[in-house]
Amino acid sequence: MERKIIHIDMDAFFASVEQHDNPWLKGKAIAVGGSEARGVVAAASYEARRYGVRSAMSSVVAKQLCPQLIFVKPRFDRYREISMQIRAIFYEYTDLVEPLSLDEAYLDVTTNKIDIPSATLIAQQIRSKIFEQTGLTASAGISVNKFIAKIASDYNKPNGQKTVPPEEVLDFLANLDIKKFYGIGKVTAQKMYQKGIFTGADLRAKSLEELQEYFGNNGEYFYQIARGIHLSPVRPFRLVKSIGVEHTFDTNISSEVFMEEPLQKLCEEVAQRMAKKQLQAKTITLKLKYSDFKQQTRSRTLPDFVGDSETIYQVIRELLYQEKLRESVRLLGVSLSHFNYPSEEEESPQWVQLQFDFPQWEEYPKR
Repeated sequence: MERKIIHIDMDAFFASVEQHDNPWLKGKAIAVGGSEARGVVAAASYEARRYGVRSAMSSVVAKQLCPQLIFVKPRFDRYREISMQIRAIFYEYTDLVEPLSLDEAYLDVTTNKIDIPSATLIAQQIRSKIFEQTGLTASAGISVNKFIAKIASDYNKPNGQKTVPPEEVLDFLANLDIKKFYGIGKVTAQKMYQKGIFTGADLRAKSLEELQEYFGNNGEYFYQIARGIHLSPVRPFRLVKSIGVEHTFDTNISSEVFMEEPLQKLCEEVAQRMAKKQLQAKTITLKLKYSDFKQQTRSRTLPDFVGDSETIYQVIRELLYQEKLRESVRLLGVSLSHFNYPSEEEESPQWVQLQFDFPQWEEYPKR
């Protein structure tokens, strides 16, 4: 039996929430997160995206691209509140809901609570209800599996949807640029270009042996998706892969000594998150982002599961001093992974940016 899968993706979710709650921001180029001087863009409105502003971009670069850009402080509690409203709408139609983040999810409506055979019609109803209840728009992709539905949801953004029925799957994929295939990043796309693979049709023309030779273990995955094959079901419960928190400093720090206190606070925060989920972990990771925006991670896997902040901080401190800093540091992060999983509570891995007030650091010049 062919599945009927819907991928719902909110349109510029964080930015749209801010524009909805503050009408003065409507129609303006805004960036959620960071600041004009420091930080990283968490989300950008469509007005800002026209100038090339994107999530994960340096705030400084974003401001250079769009001088009139307005920075808005993120309100994650508000985003979660609306996300729960949206998720409640999903459950009116099916219990097979797999959230990917606050603003997107897969739904399996092969059989559904309202006995509507058309997944296209269900997607239209869901998008309409989201707008009625939240004032926000969503886009949707509808097809026979999660892979194609995910690609299709981006096809008519914003505030649109695209259905790819079974008989049109191969033609739909054949004409797509390979960089639009979900799971193929920039680096892999460049490798494919070098091999003469520019579209889905080019990818489908390659044999399994060729793709395995080019891309190793990923070769079989690429072979299958080129043919529209993706057997992963919608999973209502997804196990947490990592839990982490991070902090961006107002001024770059050049000495490990002045990183100890904020790292201790980060360890306390991540330990609290672990305790709420009744989780313990074996792998502890320190994240460093330098003044040149290059990133480094240092990890250690322990023989036993741990969850208390003291043990976590002890390991993090050892990782901090295990080698010299390459440059001054603008961001620190602490994350844990490799969990014991006493339950199957679902939640997406997330980094949460914390704000601390350490004015004494401003006395220290950048390296």
